[in-house]
Parts: sequence; C-alpha cells; structure tokens
Amino acid sequence: MNQKLKTSIAFAKNLLVTGAISETSRQVEIDICKNISKEENKIIVEFGMGHGNITKEILNTIAPTSKLYAFEVKESFCNHVKSIISDDRLIIINDGAQNLKKHIQQDINTVISSIPFSFFSKEKGLAIIQDAYDLLENNAYYSQVLYTKFNFKKFQKIFEECEMTSNKNLFTEYIYHCKKTANT
Repeated sequence: MNQKLKTSIAFAKNLLVTGAISETSRQVEIDICKNISKEENKIIVEFGMGHGNITKEILNTIAPTSKLYAFEVKESFCNHVKSIISDDRLIIINDGAQNLKKHIQQDINTVISSIPFSFFSKEKGLAIIQDAYDLLENNAYYSQVLYTKFNFKKFQKIFEECEMTSNKNLFTEYIYHCKKTANT
C-alpha cells in the first residue's frame, strides 16, 4: 500500500482530530510556506504536523540555524514523523496548539497550521490564534490551511492584515495568510 493511501486511511480514522481525509496537496505545501523567513536563527511553529508533508517543506525552507517546533496531538503521528525525518532543527511536541505558551516563551517568526478549527469551539479557536499572535514577531505571518472559508473572520478579528487564497484539488483548500503588523 502506498504512503498516500496509508495516510488517507489514518486521517479518515482520526477525522475529528485531523480535520482532513488526506494530506494537503503539494501546491498547498508550497503556498502555505511562502512567507517563512529564510533568515538565520528564527523560530517556526507548526500546528497539526500530521504525517509531516508540510513539516518537510518547512524544513526545506528555513535556515540551517532556525528551529521548527511541530505540535501534534496524535502520538502515532509523532512517532511516524520521528521515523521518517531526521533533522536536528525539528522539535516534535506531542500536545495541542492550545498549549503553545506552555512550551514556547520566545518570539516566533512564523506559524504554519493545518489544525481543524471547524471542530473547535469559537473560544478555543480564538484563544489559539490570540496566543500565537502574542508570541509572533512584528511583521510575521500565521498561515492556516482549511477546507472552509468560515473561520477566516476569527483571524481577521486578531490580525491586522489577512488574505485568503484557494487551491482547487480533490477538495478546495483555503490558505489564510495573516500578518501581525502592530507593535506590541
């Protein structure tokens, strides 16, 4: 059985956790990572590492001295990624995005997320976005992929600049690019 099919089966079995039935498309992997800084010594955070396809793209994008903190609630997904990616810049955190501030207390340059906001309460979703915003450097991005446009307003409530693009694949994938521009 090929890896894409295995991943689709694993995602479908865990739909309420992953919010997806397949990996994001290659085009989304590229698009969601377009605002990542290539400068040295940056901290990047990924919410919803899954089987690591976006994780690989992030690692291909960031500088050799930068770090990627990848959050994933499903322990089996964490173990899978540990077995396929050997990179000292990757720190896998088996925990949810709502616990970001428990694990990271320093400035973040970029957040890349594929967590399923549609399955979170409005309060939980806004709290995750706000916590990420609080830790983001000025002029840094939070990029999110979802299968719906309905959560875009949550991001607009917190970020000064938000844009949405879409990629029509098996399902339409929406990518939100939200920029923090306010000095805090």
